[in-house]
Amino acid sequence: MNRAVTMLSCLLIASPVIATEVAAQSLGEKTGINSALGISPSAADFARQVALSDLFEIASSKLAQTKGTDAEKKFAATMIEEHSKTSSELKRLVATGTANVDLPAQLDSAHQQKLDRLSRLNGAEFSQAYIADQITAHKDAVSLFERFSKGDEQSELKQWASTTLPKLQQHLQMAQQLESQRSNAPTVGSSTK
Repeated sequence: MNRAVTMLSCLLIASPVIATEVAAQSLGEKTGINSALGISPSAADFARQVALSDLFEIASSKLAQTKGTDAEKKFAATMIEEHSKTSSELKRLVATGTANVDLPAQLDSAHQQKLDRLSRLNGAEFSQAYIADQITAHKDAVSLFERFSKGDEQSELKQWASTTLPKLQQHLQMAQQLESQRSNAPTVGSSTK
């Protein structure tokens, strides 16, 4: 009986947090089901996901500017500049009524956990995690933009997604090149003959 009361209490306490995060985004997008099935997100889900992605790209790249290698710092500067630009463009589109959505002003719990983890790392561990996060984030963004661009909705937001997609694909290639360079770099103490 006590166990059931404890579990019910935990659920009641957690419900507002869970309901707030789920209400802010459809369950299909939140769980990744839409992505796995290739389903186009709604304009509101698309805008929220883009805003969160940009917030994470900018924040994690600011960390890379202090903790990363020279190549990572250069990549990070590009990410900060270009994702700040897409954030501004998205805010303009939402303000003009293209998508009726409240854009998040801070990271959700999943992105915040990734950022917190990155902030605790240094050196090669930081580099490996930062690059892996960049590759994953850009693969997710490319998928999101592709799915939204191919959806039924006809809007200025959809047009923006189509024109922004090639830049995100380029970012993904840049992150993959960083990974390739890092993987092929000689380790300390190794010799090349």
